[in-house]
Amino acid sequence: MKKTLIRGGKIVSSSGTIETDVLISVNKEIEELKPKINPPKNAEVIEAAGRLIYPLLIDCHVHFREPGMEYKATMESESAAALNGGIGTVCEMPNTIPPTVTVVALADKVRRAAKIDGLNIKFFFGVTEPAHLQELRNLWTGDSLEHRRLRRHCPGVKLFMDHSTGDLRAEGDVIASVFETCAELKIPLVAHCEDPETNAEAKKSVTATDIGAHALLRPPESEVRALEKALAFTAKYSVSLHIAHLSTREGAELVRSAKNDGLKVTCEVTPHHLFFTSDDYSDLGTFIKVNPAIAGVEHRDALWQAVLDGTVDCIASDHAPHTLQEKRNTEPLKAPSGIPGMELMLPLLLTAAAGRWPHPRSKPPPAFGLKYQDIFRLCFENPNRIFGLGCEAIQKTKPARLIIVDPKKEFTVTPVALHGKSGWTPYEAWQLTGKVESVFQ
Repeated sequence: MKKTLIRGGKIVSSSGTIETDVLISVNKEIEELKPKINPPKNAEVIEAAGRLIYPLLIDCHVHFREPGMEYKATMESESAAALNGGIGTVCEMPNTIPPTVTVVALADKVRRAAKIDGLNIKFFFGVTEPAHLQELRNLWTGDSLEHRRLRRHCPGVKLFMDHSTGDLRAEGDVIASVFETCAELKIPLVAHCEDPETNAEAKKSVTATDIGAHALLRPPESEVRALEKALAFTAKYSVSLHIAHLSTREGAELVRSAKNDGLKVTCEVTPHHLFFTSDDYSDLGTFIKVNPAIAGVEHRDALWQAVLDGTVDCIASDHAPHTLQEKRNTEPLKAPSGIPGMELMLPLLLTAAAGRWPHPRSKPPPAFGLKYQDIFRLCFENPNRIFGLGCEAIQKTKPARLIIVDPKKEFTVTPVALHGKSGWTPYEAWQLTGKVESVFQ
């Protein structure tokens, strides 16, 4: 083993960028951080002038499909996609088969993840009925070595307020109990905010069967009404609430107002809600069928504004692979919802940070864009804090878990070059600027 010297790169943090050499020991720890380090004898030298250096980033919302749906994806296949996209820690959702609603199911996932090299996988706990709440309480209050070990792998609870993939919707009084229990035990709570009554009413009135009808069957009002309920419970119980995949203008306004009122609420937005609109259904069809649905341009524009003004705390991929055959269902509304977006999340954000709008068929929002330090904040600092993940920034004596990024590298998205199992992407043929060159794990 040799030491490694990364020379001339710029380390990115929430305060900006600073040009600093990085010396990595043979034990893969950061031995020195300072300008112009003399290369040790026999060290490997990586010339990084013009490159950005980030810690391995965090994607706090992914679906890896294992166990039960390995034909769609596995922990091994999707970990390759994560690392090639600069992601070193993920928070995986409970809607697998079986769902992660028992201590036994969580332990099984943790056991599987222990075989994966390089990627730190955390697992949200799901709740749909009172028995699952008791399992959660046992997990969080148990004092055995096993309970304590498993808690370290669980960043919080995921609550589905309506059905999505896996049918984990919580019913009636269970929702209030989830908020109350998470507040009592100080567990972060993530909510998928869609209102079942609103969606049921839409289903009665929508007769269209083309893919564009998906946005009518799960209208913006569904997110808004569910958010209103979730925020009311947040105020009542003083829980730490995180809104998954915020997708609407009115939703962003509700979160902004809740923050101003002092509620303990955070939120995330996905790249697909930032870059696609309902106009894209005609070209991309089921490839952009997701829950909550891709909505009109006014919602996309409002989400960008929420990113820029700090209302949005995290950007997360909601990586949700399905097979190409499933997505090409001849009855579009029966195709499964979900996009495999994890590997391209960072290049999409780097493109925006370069001042380029990557969508080849749409006009950019009136305001869009990021700074490189915003990516650090949205994809490392904030999710790390919100979910207590314990990931460490680039510091002397700490493990060298970092990536080198060429922010000017242009490339064309091709499915064959991606590393996930699904083999397709709605971003095919997009021209992106910014790519991961090296990964240290």
